[in-house]
Amino acid sequence: MTPTAPAPSIVERLAAPHRGPVPFSVEFFPPRDAEAESRLWRAVRIFERLSPAFVSMTYGAGGSTRDRTVRITGELAAQTTLLPVAHLTAVNHSVAELRALVGAYADQGITNILALRGDPPGDPLGEWVAHPDGVEYAEQLVRLIDTLGDFHVGVASFPETHHRSPDIDHDTRTLVDKLRAGAEYSITQMFFDVEHYLRLRDRVAAADPEQGLKPIIPGIMPVTSLATARRMVELSGSVIPPDVEERFAKAAGNGAEEDRASVRAVGIDFATEMAQRLVAEGAPCLHFCSLNFAKATTEVLGRLGVDVDAALHVPA
Repeated sequence: MTPTAPAPSIVERLAAPHRGPVPFSVEFFPPRDAEAESRLWRAVRIFERLSPAFVSMTYGAGGSTRDRTVRITGELAAQTTLLPVAHLTAVNHSVAELRALVGAYADQGITNILALRGDPPGDPLGEWVAHPDGVEYAEQLVRLIDTLGDFHVGVASFPETHHRSPDIDHDTRTLVDKLRAGAEYSITQMFFDVEHYLRLRDRVAAADPEQGLKPIIPGIMPVTSLATARRMVELSGSVIPPDVEERFAKAAGNGAEEDRASVRAVGIDFATEMAQRLVAEGAPCLHFCSLNFAKATTEVLGRLGVDVDAALHVPA
């Protein structure tokens, strides 16, 4: 029997040929029921035909969706041509449990892992308490994964700084420490001001030129609902700049229900503007928070020059 070739790393994928002006990737989250899972797989098949550099599957706070996350990430690896990145958080897990989870991913041929400290369950902005037999920081999780086999590890980064960082210098040191621990790249939390991303990239390069060479992949969410965007921003500790908020609020209108069509139109325009600026500034990839839908992201990709219509056409 011919041995299976190891999966490529994310850095290798970013260097490979790609559609459009820059590679793109997509973030999914584990569905909560059968109907949502069917919707996820519809989006997966659409994105598969667009050849993203990779896709990632998030991990519920405190392991609330752990089993579903592991299962679906494995199915992405086994049943599609996509390269999955598994999120792994330290929240509420002992070192023994973390080792078992990494082993479960390895058993399914998954070698790309995003190592995250994670947010407390129930209140993402609440006090973070380490498991008594776990790890305290993402840097430690990166080092732990490194002892368990031939894995490729990424970490999170925060253009507006992490909400628990006391200051911007501490936040920069934390990211540099994670990269020095062995992380090969980082993916940013979604943001709405490209200047924050550029300043983050400059800070890392100034703090450690060697680590500054590693890809910092910007996270973008094409907004289709202002209420949803506000909720996600609230949970993440990031902000929507006042001028951007005003732009979306004007589109939403003053009615009891927001004007979703107008908000969506502005959201696609704004995400495209961000993406174009990021490409011009040399971003290594565009990471789209899809919310398990494909249409908004594919519209942005089409505006960036990706031949979306040809990629999505399936002969009868």
